[in-house]
Amino acid sequence: MSEFQLVMPKMGESIAEATIIRWTKNEGDSIAVDETVLEIATDKVDSEVPSPKAGILKKCLFKEGDVVAVNAPIAIIELEGSSSTADSTPAIHTPKVESASAKVDTNHVQPANAVAQNTVSNAGGNKFYSPLVLNIARAENISMTQLASIDGTGGEGRVTKRDILAFVQNTGTISSQVITEPNVPANSVKAEKPAVVTNTNANKPAVTLNGGDEIIEMDRMRKLIADHMVMSKHTSPHVTSFVEADVTNMVVWREKAKKVYDKRENEKITFTPMFIECVVKAIKDFPMINVTVDGYNIIKRKAINIGMAAALPSGNLIVPVIKNADNMNLVGLTKSVNGLATKARANKLSPDDIQGGTFTLTNVGGFGNVMGTPIINQPQVAILATGIIKKKPAVLETPMGDVIAIRQMMFLSLSYDHRVVDGSLGGSFLRRVADYMEQWDVNREI
Repeated sequence: MSEFQLVMPKMGESIAEATIIRWTKNEGDSIAVDETVLEIATDKVDSEVPSPKAGILKKCLFKEGDVVAVNAPIAIIELEGSSSTADSTPAIHTPKVESASAKVDTNHVQPANAVAQNTVSNAGGNKFYSPLVLNIARAENISMTQLASIDGTGGEGRVTKRDILAFVQNTGTISSQVITEPNVPANSVKAEKPAVVTNTNANKPAVTLNGGDEIIEMDRMRKLIADHMVMSKHTSPHVTSFVEADVTNMVVWREKAKKVYDKRENEKITFTPMFIECVVKAIKDFPMINVTVDGYNIIKRKAINIGMAAALPSGNLIVPVIKNADNMNLVGLTKSVNGLATKARANKLSPDDIQGGTFTLTNVGGFGNVMGTPIINQPQVAILATGIIKKKPAVLETPMGDVIAIRQMMFLSLSYDHRVVDGSLGGSFLRRVADYMEQWDVNREI
């Protein structure tokens, strides 16, 4: 009988590896077409890996808990009904994955020296480093010698993202050596990478325990979120700007429209799609806020894909993405927001639902907060936080003179990457978002 190798699928933008959570099939078990073989997890989402054909699980190549690189074989499946004289070379099947040579992922551009699967020679032999680990090492100016000295916790001692980030946090050292850049043609032109300066005294603070203290281990997602937040702060110099917006027109309009919309569409209309519409308009006015950074190159995104922070039942946050939000009207945005929020609460988000974002919106007002200073969701360069809407006295200019009136006011805060977004662009963009909110037409039809 012929065999083929099931490989680790690519689960989304910038994902280079995934953790095997559980094998749903044991060696020797029969597998039907599209039946789940194992469950995997990344820092973005948990997912199931199905078999494309019927057969028997001949061998599991990794154990539960192992971290496996994208496109690496994870299981050997013996096909049912195949002739023994069939080609003995196993066919590699990648579920829901396109090879890098077949299609370029326009939502994520890897540096020229980031290779999907690369073996780096050092000292005593060959050791595998994932593209994510190599990129972090390159950004932190970690030498090959230092990289080889890290004790990996992945499969077969492989260095994971968590291992290298812990190394950076613990040592904070800089080496004059550089990482060898394999498979880069000698005549290729590469953008010079900026030097990263780290605090050589940045060591972990000592933690002491007192009587009655309880130690709670982070769950897997919380650990990955922590790593992602630290990485974002290491990557981007954060600056935050604030404005206060009079959103009375939005409040008045929604109060009139929500009953009509609920009756017609059988779902609620919240402020989130209204905020997203204003953000999209402002991005069209200031397209350089919709970019990402690759070394000294700025990649200007054509699509406007808005991520919205949503709470999971576990209390962790995830960011589903509304694709091509600029092509939707308010009804389309509302349906997308409600659909993604429902899927997030039910833990039903797919890998495609959380990838490709170019700008993120988070509503800290939902927790009763006045304002926040959110951390950028890499590889984006900006994130907007909306605060709670509160009634406040405000000065209004009228033809008869200034008056004091009770208005619905809200703070907006924009955190942005100061490498490519300066105060003028960040401040102007934020002010434009507020302007669109204040100019909301109270008589518009829905």
